[in-house]
Amino acid sequence: MNVPSASSGREYNRGDAEPRTGAVRAPTRRAALSREAAFWLVAGVLFLLFFAAAAPSPLYGVYQSRWRFSTTTLTSIFAAYAVLLLITLLVLGPVSDYLGRRRVILAGLAMAAGACGLFLAAENVGLLFAARALHGAAVGTATSALGAALIDLQPQGSRRAPVVTTAAAMLGLAAGGLGASALVQYGPAPTHLIWWLLLGADLAAAGGVMAMPETAAVRPGVLASLRPRVAVPQQTRGTFAKVLPCLIPVWMTSGFYLSLGPSLAAQVLRSPDLLWGGLVIFLLNGIGTAAIVAASRASGPVAMLAGCLALFAGTAVTLAAIRTASGAAFLAGTALAGAGFGPGMLGAFRTISAEATPEHRASLIAAYFIVSYAAFSIPVVAAGVVTTHIGLHRTALGYCATIAVLAAAAASPMVYAHRWRPTETKRLTTSRPHGKVLTHPIRHTHQGRHHG
Repeated sequence: MNVPSASSGREYNRGDAEPRTGAVRAPTRRAALSREAAFWLVAGVLFLLFFAAAAPSPLYGVYQSRWRFSTTTLTSIFAAYAVLLLITLLVLGPVSDYLGRRRVILAGLAMAAGACGLFLAAENVGLLFAARALHGAAVGTATSALGAALIDLQPQGSRRAPVVTTAAAMLGLAAGGLGASALVQYGPAPTHLIWWLLLGADLAAAGGVMAMPETAAVRPGVLASLRPRVAVPQQTRGTFAKVLPCLIPVWMTSGFYLSLGPSLAAQVLRSPDLLWGGLVIFLLNGIGTAAIVAASRASGPVAMLAGCLALFAGTAVTLAAIRTASGAAFLAGTALAGAGFGPGMLGAFRTISAEATPEHRASLIAAYFIVSYAAFSIPVVAAGVVTTHIGLHRTALGYCATIAVLAAAAASPMVYAHRWRPTETKRLTTSRPHGKVLTHPIRHTHQGRHHG
């Protein structure tokens, strides 16, 4: 049976090792995994990488108490992850379009395993910076390849990939925050056990990736693709610009909770138990994942609108909770913000990925994540600096107020467009004898008149 190749659009037989045209070369080894199994394996790798991204959050307080570094240093360690992720995306984001998805994913997993080794060896702040930076490079290397592979591997005509991409990342963050905090609070070797487990998981995932089918044929031009640039194809720039106002507050929210969330939870809830810090991360991302599933059939613009409205409401409740030191309201506001965080991220990714042509797929997804992680990291570093001068409480109030304003600003034009969107075809109703009614479209002429 002939089917279109997910990466190149050429036709090939499922049993063929490479496309029938000889212009590009693909690996000739038969894959051990089916495309369906490979799809879920790739989703699992994405989950694993984001699990590891959230795992250090409950540990920051432990490291800070051991080595006595400031909040600015803490947020800088957190930001090292995002900065290296951004740099790697800029350089390596499109590379899987040229080298194939599998090689790039394996490189990312190798870096992630190396980061676990650095965390295990960490005895000072310098190694924390190095470990966090290397993990950022790992995610930056693999993320666009993983997102592109999911689109390649999804069944033809399916809209599964954007939902799974977003849900896997958010569920990974949710599980990483809660799981790591539980291990740190109640397990042995609080600064080592989680990294041994993740190291083993990275190696097992690499073995699985080696057995998956390659979906992007090797083609020339990889060296030229390494020139840092944000490659947004001209035909998608208008859509990309419309997505940005939603992306910024959504990813600012994620950065806020992953960096300052555990410390803020301890302050508002008045408890030293590290599990509370993991719980707020879980609430944001876990509720967000459930909301993604609930909104899985929604169009991109509708999901973005719902996400921004819920994010505004949740952030407003969180703002009031921080101001009044209400622990219950803080948890409720976090959950409501998660209900907006998930659909907002899904809607933005779905809108962008719908216009990703095979030859520019990894490049466009890389551009999406570059903007996302800029919003994720830059405000957090600024918040760390501000916290040293005015304290965590006032900084959190200002941060939440900024997110609420940006979410409202993003929702406003979408509400207006949804309410006042003109219909493409109007219906004209005319009376007919014997009580019959005839409806037919109005055809507009160049002079603006219409004819029945």
